[in-house]
Amino acid sequence: MVDVTAGQGVGGGKPGLPSVSEIITILKRGDIALALGILTILVVLILPLPAIVLDLFLAISITLSILILMTSLFIQAPLEFSAFPTILLISTMLRLSLNMASTRLILSHGHEGTDAAGHVIEAFGSFVMGGNFVIGIIVFAILIIVNFVVITKGSGRIAEVAARFHLDAMPGKQMAIDADLSAGLIDEKVAKERRKALEDESGFFGAMDGASKFVRGDAIAGLLIVFINVVGGMIIGVAQQGLSFADAGRSYTLLTVGDGLVTQVPALIVSTAAGLLVSKAGVSGAADKALMKQFSGYPQALAMSSAVMLVLAALPGIPTIPFLALGAGAGALAWSARNHKRTTVKAEEAAKAAPAPGTPGAPGAAAADEPISAALKIDDLKIELGYALLPLVNGPDGTDRLTEQIKALRRSLAIEMGFVMPAVRILDNVQLEANTYIIKIKEVDAGTGKIWPSQFMVMDPGGSQVQVPGIHTTEPTFGLPATWVDASLKEEASLKGYTVVDAATVLSTHLTELLKANMSDLLSYGEVQKLLKELPKEQSELVKDIVPGQVTVSGIQRVLQLLLAERISIRDLSTILEGIADSLAFSRNPATMVEHVRARLARQICAQNTSYAGYLPLIALSAKWEQAFAESIIGQGEERSLAMQPSKLSEFMTAVREAFERAAREGEAPVLVTSAAIRPFVRSLVERFRAQTTVLSQAEIHPRARLKTVGSI
Repeated sequence: MVDVTAGQGVGGGKPGLPSVSEIITILKRGDIALALGILTILVVLILPLPAIVLDLFLAISITLSILILMTSLFIQAPLEFSAFPTILLISTMLRLSLNMASTRLILSHGHEGTDAAGHVIEAFGSFVMGGNFVIGIIVFAILIIVNFVVITKGSGRIAEVAARFHLDAMPGKQMAIDADLSAGLIDEKVAKERRKALEDESGFFGAMDGASKFVRGDAIAGLLIVFINVVGGMIIGVAQQGLSFADAGRSYTLLTVGDGLVTQVPALIVSTAAGLLVSKAGVSGAADKALMKQFSGYPQALAMSSAVMLVLAALPGIPTIPFLALGAGAGALAWSARNHKRTTVKAEEAAKAAPAPGTPGAPGAAAADEPISAALKIDDLKIELGYALLPLVNGPDGTDRLTEQIKALRRSLAIEMGFVMPAVRILDNVQLEANTYIIKIKEVDAGTGKIWPSQFMVMDPGGSQVQVPGIHTTEPTFGLPATWVDASLKEEASLKGYTVVDAATVLSTHLTELLKANMSDLLSYGEVQKLLKELPKEQSELVKDIVPGQVTVSGIQRVLQLLLAERISIRDLSTILEGIADSLAFSRNPATMVEHVRARLARQICAQNTSYAGYLPLIALSAKWEQAFAESIIGQGEERSLAMQPSKLSEFMTAVREAFERAAREGEAPVLVTSAAIRPFVRSLVERFRAQTTVLSQAEIHPRARLKTVGSI
């Protein structure tokens, strides 16, 4: 038996052709449906259409324009209809293509009767003209004027001004978002959403400015098409079809005016929608609610309107009933709006007078109590300002110097150390002295100082007191002698070679040094997880290999904290993870892993401590002290510790101080070099009295580094 259905598509289609179900499936895809719709519009521009198909497309054009208008009325904000410029272009192209199709039918079949271009055009022409083509032409001309001169020109001007104002205001709005982010008022996710909304809003009004030209061009094209249809139809009807001048004028004019009305009415509707959309900027909510709320906000305006209409109703010759009815209606609305406003004001006053939720005696106080978890939450970074320092955050000229410098600090720390600074919460504290600030890290005071916002701090680079009149004080970050001077003495101090900085810079410098000293404490578990998730795909595979089977995220966090404690940048996280993976073969102790990672980062560490002359200045630990430390280490493996005699420790600290002071007098900032086995113990000792001193092991000296020995201990 032969299968006669073999090779046929589902549904009985011919071999090789798509079936009905496949076509339906393709059309369900929005992108393909839109592409087919655009292609159809372009085809209509070229190929002739039957009158019945033209009626269908004209109905679609009218329906689309009404849908656009209704959507513009009901949306809450202009950005909800951000596709309007694209829709405007598509609807304009649809109307122009239908103009071409109707023109082809009018000129080729207009002599056959008024239904030559379809019943929709015939109905519009007959209804509007009322048997008189002069009336139709006048009505059509008025529609063109209303659309072209009034609505389109006005909405285009609004869109142009809105686009210009949004573009001019964008830098200020972006700075406000960055300031809120720096102050900790919003998180990074909210900041991204607000930046995206700002960009979308600016792009929308810019697109609306250009899209208004579509409607303007559509009106001009409609006017020219009507003129061409009338003149061309008269010539064809009289010269080619043998019609009398009167018959040709009646037939072709009715068809042309009907065609113009069928296209200009949707154009007028879409122009109105565009005007509503661009004029809605700054008004939230649907158009009806916004208008009613604002009209009823001032009952006295409705009352005055009612009084004027009642006076007009009493004048002789004026129709009494319409004005009397409108006056009574406006008066009733004014009375209703006044009562509603009184009720709202009383409710607001009662709400203000009532105890706050959660306070003793307030209704439902127990239900409104703040959860205890909110009381336990602490801020990683906080700056408390005295009342005289508030201009640093909100200056009289609208500047926000402090938050701008905190924003720059966050970026510089990320680039320099690979450390993402937590959000800084800035608030005023009336209990502080007027010019005092306190920097808190995890709710604990980390630093304090006094600054004067309208003055400048002057310091002598040599460390002595400056010879400029002012308020003598101590620089809060490094403890150097300094003087606060008036702005008028700033130039004089600069000419004398002094260092001059403003108040915001003093505070941000203090914050910078405190952050660098406490980065290890501020690197949280969550931040480490985020850093690991943002690794490139190749490195993320390494993380999967070692986490959590060989090391936990908290173990990686501890390694990174130990690196940051010695101010080693963790930006090269890939190399750090490779070092951790290598060290896991013989130890899982974070301190041991850190030493292995530091050897991997030798190039970076040497570059970080290289002098401006291009060499690495170093002070070497003598063999005597190397042996003394090696003999003082007790225990095995991860239990090793230093047990050196106190007199020896004191002697070592004195030797270190003298060696580094000699190097400083020679203008050098050297590092202390030891063997790898004793480096952690030497560092733990040196950081107690010289925290800024870098201690390197011999394994951390890169082979290509230029070395200069400036002393030994």
